[in-house]
Amino acid sequence: MIDRPLSLLLVAASLVLSACATSRPPLPEAPSAEDLDASRDGAGAWAGAAEERERSPLDDPASPLFRKVIYFDYDATTIQPQYADLLRAHADYLYKTPEAEVRLEGHTDERGTREYNLALGERRSQAVRRFLMAEGAPGERLSSLSYGEERPANPGRTESAWRENRRVELVY
Repeated sequence: MIDRPLSLLLVAASLVLSACATSRPPLPEAPSAEDLDASRDGAGAWAGAAEERERSPLDDPASPLFRKVIYFDYDATTIQPQYADLLRAHADYLYKTPEAEVRLEGHTDERGTREYNLALGERRSQAVRRFLMAEGAPGERLSSLSYGEERPANPGRTESAWRENRRVELVY
């Protein structure tokens, strides 16, 4: 025969365990034919496919607009020739897309004073702004901002890290 404290312990344990048991949630119902038809657009394509077709060229790795960073030489504000076509593509996009606005964020490496680097980042963003406007981008949809050395792309203290930090980012 089981003594009384042990039997109480077994009863309590079984109650606790049965209280913790969970039932499975019901399975969702399969969509009806009407639901499936409603998820197609008028041309018979799935609604999700239309969203994929309308993907912005800014988010498409195959588009030149996917690239949004311009790099600069040390202590320079001159736009290098290899970025001319990229900036022309962005200017054309801004010209043809009235709802698009871009912020030009200027950055520098850590060398130099904070004040000097803020001014250099501003001059870099203004150089990109002037280029875009010369190529037809509406100036009222371009803004510029300098972070100087405050937001490094690469926190390293090597020439290759500094090269990554001397940039203007186009932020739509």
